[in-house]
Amino acid sequence: MRAANLALRFGLELASLAGWAALAFSVSAGAWRYGLAIAAIAGIATLWGVFAVPGDPSRSGNAPVPVPGIVRLVLELAILLGGAWGWSVAGFARTALVIAMLVVVHYALSGPRIRWLMQR
Repeated sequence: MRAANLALRFGLELASLAGWAALAFSVSAGAWRYGLAIAAIAGIATLWGVFAVPGDPSRSGNAPVPVPGIVRLVLELAILLGGAWGWSVAGFARTALVIAMLVVVHYALSGPRIRWLMQR
């Protein structure tokens, strides 16, 4: 994967985490907002880091919980697009649209990785 696309993916990961936190913050009230936002970040980051395809060249290659490539691909899409959805629910529709469009661009540039995942 090219360095620019890896950088885009990293930015999307961070934007997605923030989107999930924004969603959690917007649907709760009081002091719970902060705890729920932090829990959303921790939970999503854990899913992203733990479920992996062994030997994935776009990651460290480690797979604490090995999953098939299609499962990883669906998980990535759910997390990234879910983060965009979170921004939308939180009232940031333009941010959500930009993130969703960048997710599409990222995967359009990730053909070899998608093929690799589908073969695993």
